[in-house]
Amino acid sequence: MSRALVIGAGPAGLMAAEELANAGLQVTVCEAKPSIGRKLLMAGKSGLNLAMDKSSDVALPNYLEAAEALAPMLRAFDADAVQAWARGLGQEVFTGSTGRVFPTAMKASPLLRAWAQRLTGAGVVIRTNMRWQGWQDDMAAFHGPDGAEAIPADVTVLALGGASWARLGSDGAWVGLLEPRDIDITPFASANAGLCVAWSDHMTPHFGCALKAVRWQAGDVSSRGEAVISARGLEGGGIYALTPALREGAVLTVDLAPDRPAADLQAQLSAKPRKTRLSQWLKNTLRLPPAKTSLFFEMTQGATLQQDAWVKTLKALPIRYAGMLPMDEAISTAGGVSFGSLTPGLMLKARPGVFCAGEMLDWEAPTGGYLITACLATGRWAGKEAARYVADAA
Repeated sequence: MSRALVIGAGPAGLMAAEELANAGLQVTVCEAKPSIGRKLLMAGKSGLNLAMDKSSDVALPNYLEAAEALAPMLRAFDADAVQAWARGLGQEVFTGSTGRVFPTAMKASPLLRAWAQRLTGAGVVIRTNMRWQGWQDDMAAFHGPDGAEAIPADVTVLALGGASWARLGSDGAWVGLLEPRDIDITPFASANAGLCVAWSDHMTPHFGCALKAVRWQAGDVSSRGEAVISARGLEGGGIYALTPALREGAVLTVDLAPDRPAADLQAQLSAKPRKTRLSQWLKNTLRLPPAKTSLFFEMTQGATLQQDAWVKTLKALPIRYAGMLPMDEAISTAGGVSFGSLTPGLMLKARPGVFCAGEMLDWEAPTGGYLITACLATGRWAGKEAARYVADAA
């Protein structure tokens, strides 16, 4: 029986292992951490968003420059397939009002537990505390509980993750183990990350408050998602969606009243006495929540705003920020193994028989299920292609 080795036990690695086992290979999964799926479990703490209930073609633009390379994989395993897969593990799912798909249990642990049971039932051997060290005589070298060990395999799938949440296993340490093989690796950068903002003491009472019903704009990209004011800056879906532009230092503005046309606001303001104070207009007339009002004054402090500039500023309030929060705190990362270094089947051109999948590939996507869907889809694709590679070599 041919032997397959999967390194990394996140969604991509486990999906690859399942496909290899289904193809009749003897599969071993090696995971550096003491348990599998740690980042998946963490994501499930706030509700495991498995997919966005859209057709693959509608979803593809969310993968930006990687959309073309990922297209065949996402079409082969789209949002409908993700839902069927979850149900096959005994986990019913539902679609929320925004189109996001969640397990009814919301958590990741029941799904991961059922998946692990199905894998072991198919003969997959899962070994934990096995940190990959590179190659030794064409075998994968590890440091495990019993020291150094080399594992032979006829085919290998690398699913090593990106470079965020190192404590959960995605530390990007594998980069140095691949670069000597003339593999093109795009440097990692934060994706779906918060912003650093140096707040004045004036903002302290609003730490933890959510800014809702706002529209963010960074360069040519806008987002209607909310954000939370934290002690270190701004975090949340509304900001995460703009990460590609914010990484490049794009100007960030926020419309604090996106559902109120500027013309209507101006007409309303013009009917007020010229002596009306700005604070009165924001709090009493517009009835902005305290967090929004405070943000307005925080970002305009030191400026003298004439009444004819109030509406314009409200609709496009410039946000001063000092870059992204640390990459290790980002939900995911951009960068990784370039698709140019891979065959269409996700095999490394520089090392035949070694495939890559998941977040270690050079792609990024916003939150909303796109991340997990692509990890599952690329893992499935790599597993199927790896099995085909072994069959063709037989």
